[in-house]
Amino acid sequence: MLAVFAHLGLAAEPPIPRLAESLVAWQWPDGGWNCDPHPAARRSSFHESIWPAWGLWEYAVATGDGLARESALRTAELVLSHRIFRSTQTGEVVHPSWVRLHYPPFWHYDVLAALSVLARMGRLQDPRCEDGMELVERRRLGDGRWRPGGYWWKPPGSSGSGVEVVDWGRGGPNEMITLNALRVLRAAGRLHQHLSSQT
Repeated sequence: MLAVFAHLGLAAEPPIPRLAESLVAWQWPDGGWNCDPHPAARRSSFHESIWPAWGLWEYAVATGDGLARESALRTAELVLSHRIFRSTQTGEVVHPSWVRLHYPPFWHYDVLAALSVLARMGRLQDPRCEDGMELVERRRLGDGRWRPGGYWWKPPGSSGSGVEVVDWGRGGPNEMITLNALRVLRAAGRLHQHLSSQT
């Protein structure tokens, strides 16, 4: 909501400033967020961190709010310290879903969602993005498009939870994943290299 309102030029509309202030206040010491009510939770959830960071960044761009900008950058550092999807202790993939591409991502975290937010923040030149960039490039199909690696939704008419009102497509390459991958490659200065390898 924060990001959308900022894009629409409505960042000063109530209750948007209060939402931004609250997100900054709720940020965990490691730079992310976690809605887990259990006191055993010791770390932020990446699923619950990348999207508030995006909202705060867009709010900071729209308003010049330094606290929102600093908060978003702390989250960027958290993500970068994991090289987008790796454990800081073992270097292994934190969770298999993180290295699969999804659309829509809803509130979930994956490598393309993280890189898309980092691109908006101008952070793709950080060398810790390299593993994520290479993974996205490896997922490219021969025709230059990208296919989903998983789904967080069910087609209309399905039973249970996660049923969408529209069919986002499951039969082949996904236009939105392709668009987001190309946006990330362009922001990283790799789009020309990507297109050249197609010819």
